[in-house]
Amino acid sequence: MIILTLFSIMTFSQEKQTDKPTIKWNVTSQIWMRYSDLNEGSLINNEPVVTFFDISVRRLRIPVSSQITPKIYAYAIFGGNNYNFKNKTFALEALDLYLEYSFAKSLEVGVGKSGWQGLSRWNIRSSKTMMGLDTPLFTLNSVEKNDDLGRLFGVWVKGQVGKIDYRFTFNRPFIGAAIPDGEVNFANNMPRIKTSSYIKYQFFEHESNKSAYQTGTYGNAKKVFNVGAGFQYQDKAMSDGDALLPTTNFYDMKNWAVDSFLNLPLNNKDAITAYLGYYEYDFGKDYIRNVGANNPTNGGGSDFNGQGVAFPMIGTGATWYLQFGYAFKETKFLDHLFVIQPNISIQSSDWDALNDQMTVYDFGVNFLLNGTHNSKFTIAYQHRPIFDATTIQQKGYKGMAVLQYQVSLK
Repeated sequence: MIILTLFSIMTFSQEKQTDKPTIKWNVTSQIWMRYSDLNEGSLINNEPVVTFFDISVRRLRIPVSSQITPKIYAYAIFGGNNYNFKNKTFALEALDLYLEYSFAKSLEVGVGKSGWQGLSRWNIRSSKTMMGLDTPLFTLNSVEKNDDLGRLFGVWVKGQVGKIDYRFTFNRPFIGAAIPDGEVNFANNMPRIKTSSYIKYQFFEHESNKSAYQTGTYGNAKKVFNVGAGFQYQDKAMSDGDALLPTTNFYDMKNWAVDSFLNLPLNNKDAITAYLGYYEYDFGKDYIRNVGANNPTNGGGSDFNGQGVAFPMIGTGATWYLQFGYAFKETKFLDHLFVIQPNISIQSSDWDALNDQMTVYDFGVNFLLNGTHNSKFTIAYQHRPIFDATTIQQKGYKGMAVLQYQVSLK
């Protein structure tokens, strides 16, 4: 806040400003009711549990922004994730807090804590406008390891030149607390600068680059077709042991991706949203990470997946990711106008550490009141693979059903 204040004073003294800056804000919350078929051996307070029903607040976001001058833009997001029965208190964090200076539409520079990173469209997507319930999460490939819910401190350059939208970022990851012990994981050394970029070519309507968080679906409001490519690189990001030991091997993080996104309004007022991406992750030898979003358990897990609703979501290897959704024109349902949007997402990953392909399916139906994301119901089902702890081969599937209500207030 001190930096923000000083920067604002300096800018006001250098530029003529006739309009007073305004502050924009809103509150968005996603509330879950969920039934889970848990991984074998899962525990809640040391009690074996096979299936479980829970209610939680998956996300809370309070974005605050201000166009301080025509050249200076300030942005912050306060919020948190996974407020559930395991936690009596909820930590409201400053997830984003940054300033941007616009030299021109083609060149803007930002500094602070933010989600501005490169790689693909979806590692910096808007959680409010996601088409899939909670997907894709694998693009947040360092989440809570050396970042804060995907955010880092850093500097970035972005802009739009004709049909090209670009961003280059230079971030300092957070210090890792855990020490790798024989298996490759995030290193406990001094974190090196993480460099990343994403460049896309926009064939039809241009998307805004005001925010780092790209829109998941526009329904029939916008005609968009983009192709893009990006990368992430961090020197000595990973290791297989304590960074202080001479026998420890270090590995660079080297990730890249190519993708395409389509949002196509149809003549009958319906709309198609589709995405296809190819990802190559290199975190080092046989890196693998099981992730269970908003996991209801706190121990156990006898399969390779570990406890709760976890599965091998992130690792070294290649991934194809597909999304497809069809939004029907506004229809009266239960005496209200809704846009109904069934959708499917598929992540298919060939992780080096596994002996079988890892494929997870997400099915959902969105009910958007008055066609907006401000009041949205979602019914979703995730079909995740289970891997045997000994053979590291797939032995079956388990499921998770969620009813979500999202509300956004200004």
